[in-house]
Amino acid sequence: MKTAIYPGSFDPFTNGHNDILNRSLKIFDKVTIAVVKNSSKNYFFSLEERVAMINELFVGHENIECIGLDSKLTVDLADELGAKAIIRGLRAVSDFEYEFQIASINRSQNSVVESVFFTPDEKLSFISSSMVKELASYKGNISKFVHPNIEKSLKSKLES
Repeated sequence: MKTAIYPGSFDPFTNGHNDILNRSLKIFDKVTIAVVKNSSKNYFFSLEERVAMINELFVGHENIECIGLDSKLTVDLADELGAKAIIRGLRAVSDFEYEFQIASINRSQNSVVESVFFTPDEKLSFISSSMVKELASYKGNISKFVHPNIEKSLKSKLES
């Protein structure tokens, strides 16, 4: 079975993230979404909330699982799960330099795990979690950018 890990903050999980996931499932039999916790970032949703929201989206999909990752390197998780690839999305050329650095660091830690890059559909290439949160904070229409369950969670959190 060809397995891969799709790491990211996913704060929140957008339709762009989902597009990358669907593209990766054309190549990999199973994808583990690894929701990361980066101590240098301030998140809108907690790690537990992000994992729960994503798991809710993929109930019944045996080839997709979502877990939290806050205490080990992504390449170590890949090794633990038997995954041979780390999935990364590239929205624009500006993403490439950062992603190239991450891929190089990961390779220095585990040369067996490959980084695989996907680009989203052009209609989704401008979407970012940050923009979705900003738009939602001003009561803008985010229905084109996130699943209805995510939209509901965002609105609920903003109202509290």
